[in-house]
Amino acid sequence: MDEIDLQILRILKANSRTTSSDISKMIHLSVPSIAERIRKLEKNGVIDQFTVKLNRRAMGQHCIVYIFVQLDGSAETHKFREAIVQSEHVLECHHTSGEYDYLLKVALAEISELEGFIMHTLKANHNIVRSNTVFILSTLKEE
Repeated sequence: MDEIDLQILRILKANSRTTSSDISKMIHLSVPSIAERIRKLEKNGVIDQFTVKLNRRAMGQHCIVYIFVQLDGSAETHKFREAIVQSEHVLECHHTSGEYDYLLKVALAEISELEGFIMHTLKANHNIVRSNTVFILSTLKEE
């Protein structure tokens, strides 16, 4: 991967709908060369997928929270993992090191939905020892 590939990636990261023709004009390389480089970046797994970045607030999801979750060390985690994967509110789930076992990013329409999410999705899973919720006030950078 060279500097040209990195330029292509920066452009596509900003807007994945940018055409090879437009990229070609920006970095002064032929359209076939751009298309071939993009194809190679996909083939080599550098570009995993082209996707849409949603504006959660515009979708009515005004409450974004991070929830740290600690599970009972002796309990099996498959029920917890299943519930998290099935939940439409969970945007991300990360298995972490340290005091907590998982970090969840959760999107809800309003704060009043949080109690229901905690009671029905998290606490219904009986191997949760504790959780800690952090509210997102504003976002400076997000990829």
